[in-house]
Amino acid sequence: MRWITLFLGVAILAGVASVVIVMRHDRPVSHVTGVGSTSSARPSGPSSPTASAFTDPCGTFDTTTPTPYAVTGYWLVPTADRCTWRRQLQAIHKVGGDTVVRLGFGLSPRRTDEENGQIMDKEGAKADARYGVCKENDLSCVRAAEKDLVAANPGNRITWTYVYRTDEQFGQGIFRCPTMERKIVVGSAVFYRLIAPEDGSDDATCDFSSKGRNYHLILISGGATDSLTELLDLGDRFGIRVFPALPLAPRDPANSTRADPRHIGTLTTLTRRVLQDYGSRFGGRESLGGVYQPFELQLRDWPDPSKVQTLQVYAEQHLIVEQELPGKPILVSPYLDARRKVKFTATPKQVARGFKALAKTGVEIIAPQDGRGTGKVGLFWPNWKNKDVDDRLKIVNGVGESTYASAYYGGTRDYYREMAQARQELASEGVEVQLWANVEAFEPSTPEESNTPKCGTQATRSRTDKSRLDTQVTLAGPYVSKIISYMWSDFFTCGSPSLSGEITEDWDRPIAIQAVKQARQIQEGLEVRGYHLGSAKVTLNWTGLDTPRVVDSASVGWHDATPNEGLPHGVEKIWIPVDWATVPSDVWVRIEIGSLDGRKAAEPVYYKNTG
Repeated sequence: MRWITLFLGVAILAGVASVVIVMRHDRPVSHVTGVGSTSSARPSGPSSPTASAFTDPCGTFDTTTPTPYAVTGYWLVPTADRCTWRRQLQAIHKVGGDTVVRLGFGLSPRRTDEENGQIMDKEGAKADARYGVCKENDLSCVRAAEKDLVAANPGNRITWTYVYRTDEQFGQGIFRCPTMERKIVVGSAVFYRLIAPEDGSDDATCDFSSKGRNYHLILISGGATDSLTELLDLGDRFGIRVFPALPLAPRDPANSTRADPRHIGTLTTLTRRVLQDYGSRFGGRESLGGVYQPFELQLRDWPDPSKVQTLQVYAEQHLIVEQELPGKPILVSPYLDARRKVKFTATPKQVARGFKALAKTGVEIIAPQDGRGTGKVGLFWPNWKNKDVDDRLKIVNGVGESTYASAYYGGTRDYYREMAQARQELASEGVEVQLWANVEAFEPSTPEESNTPKCGTQATRSRTDKSRLDTQVTLAGPYVSKIISYMWSDFFTCGSPSLSGEITEDWDRPIAIQAVKQARQIQEGLEVRGYHLGSAKVTLNWTGLDTPRVVDSASVGWHDATPNEGLPHGVEKIWIPVDWATVPSDVWVRIEIGSLDGRKAAEPVYYKNTG
């Protein structure tokens, strides 16, 4: 993700192998990815839509799910065209999606000019036209707020002014002190004026008169209609849970990758007000799956997590969520960087320690970005480490013409395995957190470099293809309980065919995620987990074998489509007999899966036979 959607115009910031075979140390028990206790984000499968079809002014929409894919959640960019939303959620639901994550806006401290109180733009160079229309009785909204505060007590002052832009409308729950706070409608523009004590206390007494105090003004530019209500209504229609974004923290001017802790008090006040309003209007709705923490950070091993600015801001903001929306989980999607030749990157074990620190800020769902779209992490097995990197990764800074071992500290699977172990250790300490995977649906290249269509407003990244997406699912493997993807708009919708079109046409191609040596009754064999494995043909091969061994699982094996606890919805199992005495020790067995119609999984998987 990392800034590729920083400017989205009117929109907001918004593996498949033949079979997965796992090394001995790569063999988790089922509870490693166990689902946490939060029911509102359970990854066990989509909820039932309210009907099989519905009709509204945008057309007639089908709510059945004929082509379910392994990825079941997507980031979504809100749009002014609500019919676009309906089409998008129908398409997401069609491929098995049951979760959408909304990108959001940031809280921004702003200067005001001394003459008339106009709010300036981010650079402080000129008046911001969006907020310039906000007036009360011919005064700017800043001056009107100052006038009201001084009327209550001449010692009152506004010491900071903040703005927050959204496409939502709020109810009365956004206000704590209606005598000083209000909704302001100017023509088609909607604003909300919030007044917060400078100390961040958000004083519930609303005493503005007994003594002079310093206050912060938060001016919200809202939408003409409430986008979240519309999105939740669609969620009810399609059985999709929505994760709206929390207000994004202001960035540290000295380092834009860090949240600025100087603004914690005002950020938590805004967060409290927004969530109070959500609670009063949407608290009982199943389609409100939780909330999304949009401020990104890199997972790494911090010497003292208590001194990390972004984690400090997380902890304060997440405490408000716990208080105001109990039972609704917080989803965060940090990024990984495995490159050896770049500063401030991290090994798998270092990332695991960072995972633990992040979990202790109060998040219930951590969905690390897998890093393949940016090229910060590679998709490779341990026995591939001396192979040349994928050609599409060679343009990435710190990668170039190199092998996987010289470019990266580890592959995607290594990182998710270590984080799964960290998740298990946290559970033993009483800290429950779910581990999801966020597989990136784009390439490091620009559309011009890859000769692919430009995807909407995305100028710096080109979309990927289903084969690579399948491979990402394979390498995330058995360590996660749900797979989501950044992002639907625009990477799944551009081109002809689009990526979503490729999925619809090829949805039931097998994808394997794990294979382990497993006896069945008295017979030795191999158990494979993955998607669409029924009636699969399994091909085993290793160095020195003259003729690959092909096993028809439908004839001599066993198939079990029962849901697997702790694994994503749709994962099933097949078992085939294997005489392990005929397989040499210490060889990497390559396992490929094929369907009855001849299609092979995009990615073979490997198992190291240690005897």
